[in-house]
Amino acid sequence: MLATPPDFDVLIVGAGISGIGMAAHLEMMCPNRSYGIVERRADIGGTWDLFKYPGIRSDSDMHTLGFVFEPWKHEKSIADGPAILDYLNRIADERGIRDHIRFGHKVVLADFRPDEARWHVTVELEDGERKLLTANFLYLGSGYYDYDDPYDAGFDFSEFEGQVIHPQFWPEDLDYTGKKVVVVGSGATAVTIVPSMAEKAAHVTMLQRTPTWMFSRPARDAIANFLRKILPEKVAYAITRFKNIRMQDFTFKTARDKPQKVKDALHKRISKTMGNDFDLKDFTPPYNPWEQRLCLVPDDDLFESIKAKKASVVTGHIDKFEAGGVRLKSGELLEANIIVTATGLSLAIAGKIDLRMAGEPVKFDERFYYKGVMFSNLPNLAVVFGYLNASWTLRADINSEFVCRVLNQMEANGSDLATPVLTPEAEAQLEEDDLFDFSSGYIQRGKHIMPKSATAYPWRLNQEYLYDRKVMRKGDILDGVLTFTKAGANAQSPDEQLEAAE
Repeated sequence: MLATPPDFDVLIVGAGISGIGMAAHLEMMCPNRSYGIVERRADIGGTWDLFKYPGIRSDSDMHTLGFVFEPWKHEKSIADGPAILDYLNRIADERGIRDHIRFGHKVVLADFRPDEARWHVTVELEDGERKLLTANFLYLGSGYYDYDDPYDAGFDFSEFEGQVIHPQFWPEDLDYTGKKVVVVGSGATAVTIVPSMAEKAAHVTMLQRTPTWMFSRPARDAIANFLRKILPEKVAYAITRFKNIRMQDFTFKTARDKPQKVKDALHKRISKTMGNDFDLKDFTPPYNPWEQRLCLVPDDDLFESIKAKKASVVTGHIDKFEAGGVRLKSGELLEANIIVTATGLSLAIAGKIDLRMAGEPVKFDERFYYKGVMFSNLPNLAVVFGYLNASWTLRADINSEFVCRVLNQMEANGSDLATPVLTPEAEAQLEEDDLFDFSSGYIQRGKHIMPKSATAYPWRLNQEYLYDRKVMRKGDILDGVLTFTKAGANAQSPDEQLEAAE
């Protein structure tokens, strides 16, 4: 072991929802642990600081996208980007987290040295200079997609005479007043952009290859706002959070067990706004609800834009992009001055960091998830990959709390290595599961880089929050799999290492 301590007990990568949440949990549960946050951007917020497209908002209610420890106080439970940033900034300031953040620090390499029980982390500053930071434990709150390169659908825009915009890199000075806009895509981003741009544009067309299941709900949660008037803030928030978590779980399971029932309910909501004579073909996907994530339409904004003739939805295949717009294979021309390519994200594992152990590259696709937070035979590393069928922060909260419990166990038994041990013999007995039982394009495109998931706990990334919460918050840390050892001992097994080091 080195005589000098590491720069940090815990180094958090990313100052978005996941990173801020982990820092808050460390403050509450591990006050004696030192920590730092490295953030490549100039401010906190992650996705909510990066995306600047019109109407940017949550596609989950803020009583579950908000943290378990910090009530959401705004009237709208479906919040816009600035309100979410305000929430995160307030937490960072009130809890003293901002003082721990180093902005303009991009992590390019992280090498774990088992003999030292510390990560050697190389960060690149904005001027190109590189620095080395060390930490005992590394927590990756770096998100799930490529911040630099969105998905390229391979379109040829050489003949198009207008502007082409990708939502991930929205120009702040874009003036689309009175312009004809075609938004290519039908996911959450497109469903957000279309009604927002329709307020000023001449017309906005959402061009989709395949329809998406959509559900409408009020942006304000009447029950939540009522409870806030009659109950203490934290109590009202806890009740609303419990209600919404249960509703999410019930809806997802019903969609899987009785898909036709959910289809009928979703169509009924659209017809209530658009009228019973409205053709639902553009809102009827060829797959069942929750085989891909449902798209939220708060306050019926998309449907109201269509009713007002300010927006339309077209289902078809692109033939080519011409000078004046998009030519479909049906022969129809969709006129456009601006084309927005809301065609999706590219998945990225571990923030594209070059992760190594003792100098050897870590191949995540050869390792199994451990309880959706750590990885087989990889010490002192945790990540957040949120739920596909619920709010991201639900996973971030329980992962943060679990890691804090692990850190406290390490302190209690004097260990400096925490490793989910999976022997070759045990791995041979595992039955591998489909990591993501979702047909979404970005999920399918990125599967080859993702870690493995087994059919049974603990070697899986589960998609059932209520079960995960029970296991992660109440389950025994000393489960016979997560092994606590000391570094520097010459021994074959983790148990022998700890015994020899003591």
